[in-house]
Amino acid sequence: MVAPSDPPSLTPEFLAPDSRDPDVPLVVVDGANVVGSVPDGWWRDRAGAAERLRDRLAAVPAAGLPDVPAPVEVVLVVEGRARDIAQAPGGVRVERAAGSGDDKIVDLVRVSAATRRTVVVTADRGLRARVTALGAEVRGPSSVPR
Repeated sequence: MVAPSDPPSLTPEFLAPDSRDPDVPLVVVDGANVVGSVPDGWWRDRAGAAERLRDRLAAVPAAGLPDVPAPVEVVLVVEGRARDIAQAPGGVRVERAAGSGDDKIVDLVRVSAATRRTVVVTADRGLRARVTALGAEVRGPSSVPR
């Protein structure tokens, strides 16, 4: 029981999802693919485009996706010139691929898909085949704020 003098605790919707919780789905976003799906000049500033995507994804942990109810854990995989973007508050974890972003995504799925619902956001057909073979679900870039 909480004493009247104790500060109120945060409700679950304000807590960051626990990445070890099998009840919290993992949403892995293929940053290069999602950024590339919008012809807004992203090729002139890949890091800036990745930062804008990261910031737009900030609402997803608490809101979920159309068919993936909240809370969810969101991981944005970045590569190449976008690899150096900073983490930002808002619940989106930035994972930097040392090489191929697709390989980093497959590694994340390999670890998570056996124990929790894992959704990969990409339009890349090759990556879609690789992650569904490991048990992940796939959604297209339009399923997240772009």
